[in-house]
Amino acid sequence: MIYLDYAATHPMTADALAAYAHAAARPGNPASVHAAGQAARELLEEGRARVAAALGTDPRTLIANSGGTEGDNHVLLGVARAWQDAHGRPGHLITTPTEHSAVLAPARWLESQGWTVDWLAPDRGGHYAPADLAAALRPDTALVSIHHANNELGTVQDTPALAAIAAAQGVPYHTDAVQAPGVLPVDLPGWGVTYATFSAHKWGGPRGVGFVYVRRGADLPPVTLGGGQEGGLRPGTQNTAGVYAAGVALTHAQAAQEQTHAHLLELRDRFMQAVSSIPGLRWNHPPQGSPKVASLTLPGADGEALLMNLDLLEVAASAGSACSAGTMEPSHVLRAIGLSEADARASLRFSFGAATTAAEVDAAAEALRQAAQWSRA
Repeated sequence: MIYLDYAATHPMTADALAAYAHAAARPGNPASVHAAGQAARELLEEGRARVAAALGTDPRTLIANSGGTEGDNHVLLGVARAWQDAHGRPGHLITTPTEHSAVLAPARWLESQGWTVDWLAPDRGGHYAPADLAAALRPDTALVSIHHANNELGTVQDTPALAAIAAAQGVPYHTDAVQAPGVLPVDLPGWGVTYATFSAHKWGGPRGVGFVYVRRGADLPPVTLGGGQEGGLRPGTQNTAGVYAAGVALTHAQAAQEQTHAHLLELRDRFMQAVSSIPGLRWNHPPQGSPKVASLTLPGADGEALLMNLDLLEVAASAGSACSAGTMEPSHVLRAIGLSEADARASLRFSFGAATTAAEVDAAAEALRQAAQWSRA
């Protein structure tokens, strides 16, 4: 199988697997005071410190959790609850129609509860203009939530500029940065964001582990109740092995980030050139976006049939976000940037990783040519 679905999940690296096994063999609960518990606590905090160093922040700003979906929900619902408790009424949220479903779903739920939600309009490449954000801010805006790197298009936002506009009005700014670490530079203090969310499985760590960044001095109420773990913000026994393995994986991914970026850019360009002769093929991703992602449309083809044909040819790709797979709905991201429903249904996403080879890209390109012929036959 040629695996070209790294935006959905990055296979665990050998180093992360070894680190996970090492930590999982320790019996202690990191909240326990005995020696076994304190040994587990040391591994937990070493993993957190490694992640913090790679993200340019203090370990005390990172809350360990189960991943990006939990993190996005925690920020949107936690901030909204705090704002509504303080003001006695629903407030105003600004976000975008190209967010991951982990942001879209809580935003829509807040809308159903009386909140006003402004959905910024993207350009054809999925970018959001700082001027549009400035115009949308209101006295009752409780939060702005705009992703850093889009999971379907690879579009990279000017997060520092957008966050600065929100900060100038005293509005907290959240970014879903799940797709960035290991591929794109991350500088949380330099970005100026209030909150950011991450998932370890996107950089070669284990699935089911993630982090919420909360800038020092910012508030984020818990949305679940229980013990005092993670400063009381995310109660429940921590996944010691997962956090430790996440830290080991990100340390290595961060060290190779520039090399990985160059490698992915070369692979994407090679793939684009190799399939450019397919009749009618159009590209959706912006040229200056994350090199991890290549999004294409084959007008007149059926995306589901293309994926099944590719799978028969032992190539793994996707039609969009893995969290939306099986819904039979066209990509909301592609629809938001102006594609028709038919074209959105005829679109595929290929995403590359550091372990992807040129030979695999060439074979995948040939498989796509064959799959397109079968789909259009």
